[in-house]
Amino acid sequence: MSGINIVHAGPDAAELLASLHARSFDGGEVWDRAAFESLLGGMGVEARVAAKDAVPLGFILIRTIADQMEILTLAVLPSARRSGIGRALVEAGLQGAQARGARTAFLEVSVNNGAAIALYRAAGWGEAGRRLRYYTDGSDALILSRDV
Repeated sequence: MSGINIVHAGPDAAELLASLHARSFDGGEVWDRAAFESLLGGMGVEARVAAKDAVPLGFILIRTIADQMEILTLAVLPSARRSGIGRALVEAGLQGAQARGARTAFLEVSVNNGAAIALYRAAGWGEAGRRLRYYTDGSDALILSRDV
């Protein structure tokens, strides 16, 4: 993963995040600029963008409240997957949340997203529950958690 820079992104990056999200989840549920602006204006929410040679390749959006961190979304462009960017973004999010006092982390992931589930499990996340028919396509969400 040489040459990858991970930087904080504020509300002014909402259009970039929406674009990356749409290109990463082609055919899936995507969030628009307004959604990212709203989220980034919320308490404890932050984004980090991964780029190589100044080209954005992915991002993570997290929310930290009290001692819990939630991954709201993680997006990596298809052309940049399996290069360590997703794992680096997750680790950067966990480190930032830990610095703000988080002790545990959780997320929801579609049972149909095998690549994401494998990424999280390899990084020490375990199943904590399931949300039935959570996504608009009717698929369930696994709730994964881990210590920060």
